[in-house]
Amino acid sequence: MRNYLADYNLLAVSANAKESALNTEQTLDTSLLVAKGNVIGLAPRREDNRDELTGKEEPDTVYDLGALSEGSLDFEKAQAQHFGFGYAYALGSPAAGSAWGTGYKHVIAPTANMFLPSFTLGQRFGQTIMKRRYASMHIDQLTTTFAKDSWAKLALNVKGTGRFTDNMYKETVSAVYNAASLTLAANGVHGADAATRLDNVHAIRVLVPTTGEWKDVAFSAVSSATPAVITITAPGGVATSTSYEILYVPTEPAWCTFPARVTEPPLRVTDLVVTVGGKWNGTAFLEGHAMSSEIESIEHVVNNSMSIEFRPGGTGSHANYAIRQGRVQTLRLNRQLRDFIMQQKIKDNEYLGVRMKATGAEFETGKNYYVDVVFPRCNVLKADISVNGKVLAEAGDLIVLQDDTYGSVRVEVANKVSGYAQ
Repeated sequence: MRNYLADYNLLAVSANAKESALNTEQTLDTSLLVAKGNVIGLAPRREDNRDELTGKEEPDTVYDLGALSEGSLDFEKAQAQHFGFGYAYALGSPAAGSAWGTGYKHVIAPTANMFLPSFTLGQRFGQTIMKRRYASMHIDQLTTTFAKDSWAKLALNVKGTGRFTDNMYKETVSAVYNAASLTLAANGVHGADAATRLDNVHAIRVLVPTTGEWKDVAFSAVSSATPAVITITAPGGVATSTSYEILYVPTEPAWCTFPARVTEPPLRVTDLVVTVGGKWNGTAFLEGHAMSSEIESIEHVVNNSMSIEFRPGGTGSHANYAIRQGRVQTLRLNRQLRDFIMQQKIKDNEYLGVRMKATGAEFETGKNYYVDVVFPRCNVLKADISVNGKVLAEAGDLIVLQDDTYGSVRVEVANKVSGYAQ
């Protein structure tokens, strides 16, 4: 029996290797521990003909204009690998990992290119319901959140061209109305045993010859042959030729075998250090004011304003153009109001560097998993004062600016994966 529990959902991406061109699928190389409720879906584009002169009060036709793909990837217990994947595709200019003991350091910078690298995504629904592969997914928005007494969190809003492939297949077979079996044209049905093959046939229906409606057909066995033979209960008593429509999972291609997860410990916010007011010199972050226990949370947002479009030279089923319309980054720092530092920075209109580094467990002696994000040039837009319970609080909104020499942001991730978006 097909298992449709969401607990069995799986999601995998081409984290290590980017697509070579738009709408050209890459090999899925990493399964991800996203939130259980994350489902990547299609946003169908449909139009009816209500604005056309049909001679009727209401529309009678729907036009299929293809679809776009979209969804969220939420990491409630984010790991270094998740930041490596997310920032590489959101910022668009990752360097190949440099060896660091038995692991690697990945330095990621924002690209000036308007066309971001794209990745392929696959999702399994339930244990045996269906699998779907999406080409050319892009990170529209990335949100990193470090909040007190919690795990580091990462949220990725993704958009794609809508090009997809299912492991399902619909086939029409011509046979008599009193047939006891149906033979597929060329395919086998996926499954190593009889029960699995039977589960992988989802529905059979027949066109009733005399009245023209579709009628469900019962089926009881599927052979292991190629093409497969399906045993059915004859829907009628006459030998009139008609059409049977069969919905099934054919022998699966390689992409349907999902890759293994990379095992890493998640990052905990107790190991976070935030430094405000220092200077990045291209090699190290110099001085600055270190904040720790007064921090309630800090959040970094990268918004790429992705536009996915259907343009001439493509196809009606999916988009053929994807461009980012300008990157905007913000920082939001919520802290206890223990001093006048942030208020003074507003008064002085001071430009300052900001650094946040979250360190995880060691993967070997002296080598830790970590994510280290440096903003060479920021400015405090506002720092509203409020009361949080019994203590004073301060909410600082910072804009991330582009430094003449060092750009707007530099992300360094350390783990045991050799590269992202290469």
